[in-house]
Amino acid sequence: MATQNPVEMAGTFELPEAQVDRFLVKTAVGYPDETGEIELLRRRAAREERSPRTEEILSAERVRALQRVPETVRVEEDLLSYLVTIARATREQSTCSVGVSPRGTQRLFEAARARAVLSGREFVTPDDVKSIAEAVLAHRLVLTPDAAVEEVEKRSVIEEVLDGVPVPTV
Repeated sequence: MATQNPVEMAGTFELPEAQVDRFLVKTAVGYPDETGEIELLRRRAAREERSPRTEEILSAERVRALQRVPETVRVEEDLLSYLVTIARATREQSTCSVGVSPRGTQRLFEAARARAVLSGREFVTPDDVKSIAEAVLAHRLVLTPDAAVEEVEKRSVIEEVLDGVPVPTV
């Protein structure tokens, strides 16, 4: 896990492709709402208090058991092909100088399985893949200089790929 502040980038550098490729998901948190920002000030005013307080909800053993659950989720052969086709399609986009790597394909597979678990299923659907594809894949793309100048958004590249890849029936 890491944080990135897109403001005041002077003196900072983009991560090398090999490092970016090792992050499972990239997401934007944004600013807190007004209530959240007031709560931040309250916590700052009471810095000596331990807030928020935490308590153990799951044992380490239970956490490890839960981490193994996605490994039991079934992914049919046609969905394996779907995952690979999506990743390979990013490598053929004219706006990309580097598309999704095989490591990225594996992360898409893992995230789709986790999404199925969160949906209460023991199998992956194309909707699982589509719902997490942008978060898992967009940050892995390296745009061409022309695409960067034209301000092409990486998420739009993923949307275009998803629109162009036939969805298997489950």
